[in-house]
Amino acid sequence: MYIVVDDFNLHDTVTCGQIFRFKVLDDNSYTVILSDRVVNLKMDDNKLYIDSNNMDNIESVVRKYFDLDYDYNLINKEIISIDKNNSSVVNSCIGLKMINEPKLEVIISYILSANNGVPQIRNGLDNISRMFGKKVSFRGEEYYLFPTIDEMKSASISDFRSCKTGFRDKYIYGIIQDIVSGNFDYNLIDNMNSDDALKYLMSYKGIGEKVASCILLFGYHRFDVFPIDTWVKKYMKDKYNLDKVSDIRKFMLDKYSNNCGLVIQYIFHYSRNIK
Repeated sequence: MYIVVDDFNLHDTVTCGQIFRFKVLDDNSYTVILSDRVVNLKMDDNKLYIDSNNMDNIESVVRKYFDLDYDYNLINKEIISIDKNNSSVVNSCIGLKMINEPKLEVIISYILSANNGVPQIRNGLDNISRMFGKKVSFRGEEYYLFPTIDEMKSASISDFRSCKTGFRDKYIYGIIQDIVSGNFDYNLIDNMNSDDALKYLMSYKGIGEKVASCILLFGYHRFDVFPIDTWVKKYMKDKYNLDKVSDIRKFMLDKYSNNCGLVIQYIFHYSRNIK
């Protein structure tokens, strides 16, 4: 089946660093492992072709995950109107969407991301899914869905260590136990402002400011928070002569308010892939 989608860059959205568990196939399609199914996606002009091991309500699942119903064009115009120097950055990111990752998976993913490379993050998530998650078959291959909290609640630190999570094993174990005990409720974040949500997340071991920002951006659709990496730092130094992370945060918040996180993602994508 297919759905008609305007201004969606499937390649950039899947490969820009926000999705870890995907495969690029020879036919230029992308197979992505979602929380409850495996999907294969391919763009042809403005048609997004979708196949899955579970086609139930597939259109709504894909639209939500890839944020296809959010008006990025309106935001892009606002960003350029604030600073016309951003035209090249914004125009290079037309069609790039911020995903809506399931909350448990995004929390574990970014705890695992601390001081870690993308291949290692993907490997750790795959190992956790293989050990605890549900196996599904799709197009003659086996995949493992990311496990639920019930499927992981009895896991030990050594279990996560065997999944090659490194020093993060104890943090993953700890947050799962906090969820099971009710000490941590990730659904409460929905009703918090972003400052309070950052503080709440950072009160748990293994979650610093960068990890918390990624969790909120990719799991809670908070475009007023953002991680700052070396690509962004270099851009901000070259463009605005800003060095300190605190100065970059203040500058972006003052200038772009609730959309500063999206601007930072555009800068990251532009600096890493386009410029």
